[in-house]
Amino acid sequence: MNPNIQIKTSHYYMLKTITVLSITAAFFLIDCKKSDTSEDQTIAIINANIFDGENLIKDRTLVIKGNRIHSIGGDIPAGARIVDANGGMLMPGLIDSHVHTDIDGLHDALLFGVTTELEMTGQWMFWERWQIANRTDLADIRSAGMGITPPGGHPTQYMQLSSNWFLKTFYRYPFVSTPEEAIKFVDKQVEEGSDFIKIIIENGDTVGTPGLPVIDDPTLVASVKASHRHGKMAIAHVTSVVGGRRAISAGVDGLAHMFFDEKPDKELISAIRSSGAFIVPTLTTLSTAFGNSPRTLVEDKRVSSKLSKEWLEALSKNMNVYPKGKLENSFESVMALHKAGVDILAGSDVSEPIADLGGLAHGASLHHELQLLVAAGFKPIEALRAATSVPARRFSLNDRGRIFPGGRADLLLIDGNPTQNISDTLSIRNVWCAGIQQ
Repeated sequence: MNPNIQIKTSHYYMLKTITVLSITAAFFLIDCKKSDTSEDQTIAIINANIFDGENLIKDRTLVIKGNRIHSIGGDIPAGARIVDANGGMLMPGLIDSHVHTDIDGLHDALLFGVTTELEMTGQWMFWERWQIANRTDLADIRSAGMGITPPGGHPTQYMQLSSNWFLKTFYRYPFVSTPEEAIKFVDKQVEEGSDFIKIIIENGDTVGTPGLPVIDDPTLVASVKASHRHGKMAIAHVTSVVGGRRAISAGVDGLAHMFFDEKPDKELISAIRSSGAFIVPTLTTLSTAFGNSPRTLVEDKRVSSKLSKEWLEALSKNMNVYPKGKLENSFESVMALHKAGVDILAGSDVSEPIADLGGLAHGASLHHELQLLVAAGFKPIEALRAATSVPARRFSLNDRGRIFPGGRADLLLIDGNPTQNISDTLSIRNVWCAGIQQ
């Protein structure tokens, strides 16, 4: 949402490794490890309260074999390594449905049990993808690739504020001006491996830079249709009610962020519900945009013990780009959408540790998002679904987000009961990512 987020992520993270030294360090010096765990290794987690991504279930034993969930309940295989949960809660690994990340971000996310990050604008080089495929200490990722925006459109108004000299001097954002260009752009993004397509609808009024060029309707519709022809979802960045209406009318599959210039009326809520689109409200980002700092999160040892000084300093700040906004109004909006049956997905919009993007940190901010959803009126179990089974279903991540035999063994073991106290999600005892204990 913040105007710096797109540029300070998709391009900062893409370009900060372009120099020869960065490439060399990333490719040759990084501690890349394939799993030293045999595909036949078996782990039995016993005495666990199990939240399967939808509900609490009666079974209290889960068996991991290799990188998959082998069984739930039943007998424990001979020779299995036993992990006694002692009444803790076992649940699926968390999914952050809106980030801008890099290798370090994927590492930090995993420390907090976020086993999958969904990137909403960014580009990944081959050596970075190689690391993701070969290291065992990184969250998994799906990415939109680069976002669609017109010449001079958001987020390029902030390019000159970047600390990256290469970006300011040489980089040119790939703008889209016409429906024909949009189609070619989508074709290229899909060819380069984009998992979904991001379209930016932002005139700057809510981010402190009014008067920005905005994608026109023919180009918007062409972008959506081109995405769908490739079998890809089209997800729109919106921060205003007007932008939300345009996106839904064009047939997008989801909204990244939630409009906060005004509350949605019944007509818009009904249109969103009828369209089947989901919303990633990023309440964490709205909160910091309104000038709030998540100080209780910074002061929580379960958070501070896992973050660097740089990240803690960034987390203690706030963006304050829309101080007239009220979090209570956003709470009302997200609850109205939720009650209408719109799928709500938990996402943070975290990117990099700088003051302009203050109030956010990889991994930790998704837990904050869950807390804000509950503060808005979600039941804790509904908030948990918003970070597990719901995003898995909407993004067709059919091997995760739920606990079932054959599923990917992305799991958290929690001390406490987050279905009663959502803050307990931070009391992480163990994390398994693809069967590897972190």
